[in-house]
Amino acid sequence: METSGVTTLLERKSILADVIRILEETTSDWDLDFSGGITPDTHLIADLWFESIDIVELVVALEEHFERRNLPSEKLLMVDGRYVDDLSITQTVDFLFVHLNA
Repeated sequence: METSGVTTLLERKSILADVIRILEETTSDWDLDFSGGITPDTHLIADLWFESIDIVELVVALEEHFERRNLPSEKLLMVDGRYVDDLSITQTVDFLFVHLNA
C-alpha cells in the first residue's frame, strides 16, 4: 500500500479486524449454531460451516476490500498440491499480512 509515496505497512490487528468484520457480514443471515463470536481461533469449515463456494467468495471479498487483485490464494488454500481441510482466521490473517505487505 502506498500513500503519497510513503509505503504503509498493514498491521495484523487491522487485518484481523477487517477479516472478522467481513466474515460477520458474510454470515449474518446464516442459521449458525455458533456462539462466542468470530475470533482468531475460529475455523471457516468446522465452526462457520463454509463450503467451497463460500471460501471462493471470501477470497474475492478480501481482494476487493484490500484492493488487491490476484492474491496468490493457492498458497492459502493448498499445501503440497492438496486443498487444506480447514482454515483458521489466524491462518487467513497471516497469509494476508505477508502478501499485502510484500
